Amino acid sequence: MRLKTLEGMDVSGKRVLLRVDFNVPMEGGRVTDDTRIRAHLETLRILRERGAIIGLVSHFGRPKGKVVPELSLEPVREAVKILTGWEIGFCEECAGEIASKRISEMRAGDICLFENIRFTPEEETNDASFAEKLAAPYDLFVMDAFSAAHRAHASTEGVTRFLPSCAGKLMEKEISVLSEVREKPGKPMVMILGGAKVSDKIKFIRNMLDKTDVMLIGGAMAFPFLKAQGKQVGKSLCEEGTEHIASDILKTAISAGIKLILPVDLVVSDSPENRTNASTIKVDDMEDGLMGLDIGSETVDIFSREIGKANTVLWNGPLGFFERAPFGEGTKRTGDAVCRRTVKGAVTVLGGGDTAAAANLLGFSDGVYHISTGGGATLEFFEGKELPGIASLYEQ
Repeated sequence: MRLKTLEGMDVSGKRVLLRVDFNVPMEGGRVTDDTRIRAHLETLRILRERGAIIGLVSHFGRPKGKVVPELSLEPVREAVKILTGWEIGFCEECAGEIASKRISEMRAGDICLFENIRFTPEEETNDASFAEKLAAPYDLFVMDAFSAAHRAHASTEGVTRFLPSCAGKLMEKEISVLSEVREKPGKPMVMILGGAKVSDKIKFIRNMLDKTDVMLIGGAMAFPFLKAQGKQVGKSLCEEGTEHIASDILKTAISAGIKLILPVDLVVSDSPENRTNASTIKVDDMEDGLMGLDIGSETVDIFSREIGKANTVLWNGPLGFFERAPFGEGTKRTGDAVCRRTVKGAVTVLGGGDTAAAANLLGFSDGVYHISTGGGATLEFFEGKELPGIASLYEQ
């Protein structure tokens, strides 16, 4: 099916409800990472240049249907204004008389950010009457928040019943790139899996096994696999009761001819806070009082060689406790290897919020072909699920 997009869409003078994801990190009332804002700028520029009247709707945090002043989107308005140099309005209501009046007063090219949609309890229950009220002042709905597309909420799915709808440029790119990797990846394909929990990724792994040639597993996710092989993991973060899942994946990978590679060495300490005690040991030398906090240099070299042969790389989850030096070195060096392969023409995709955060912090985000803005949405997409925020964006 073909995705409905902004291509050829007449938006001049039209009132456009644009669903974005401005759920950004913030400290002291200031945005500390504007990556998600920047991801929507192409869609915003196109709509603005074509003379649309733009109402921005987003969630922020988890207010659970109540007004929580510290979760207001008003500080985000200032960040968008600084980033773009445009005048950005703000409205304290996202649906109803006040919101409708604000939209009616706007002219072509104007942009207004509306208050946190999750202050309204009917948003997350996908209440039809609320969705209709939200849609009422607008002529068109543009869904650009891929990261919220796995949620059937009023502002992602509900409004599509009341407005002509299409995908924004970010959504269009996400679906195009991720579909290519999910359906017809260039071979050989390397999956890099990290993060903390096997259980979060089990459906994702199983759905992608028949597309994958090599699986590289690091981070805390490696420990159930090592434990399943009878190795000691010390006091490393190891999701309880998942050795049987890891064992099943190991057996399936072997029978499918997939090369599954686990760490051969680890950077360890007695805690993430104790950097001075960090050392590199062989996996077989793990002791009870130690935690594996990063993959070691030998493992990075092995991973890098496999990445160097790939035509597709799909990476989900950091490979160590990257927030604290020196435990981000394995993730950084692996990221550098991915960037080198990108230059050679490989399709390299990073998915998941922690993976994107690691790429930004460790300085290799610009060298990756595509960093997905989705966390749960990306995982569910690769699980093969139909995402409710996307389903209505295809031509019938």
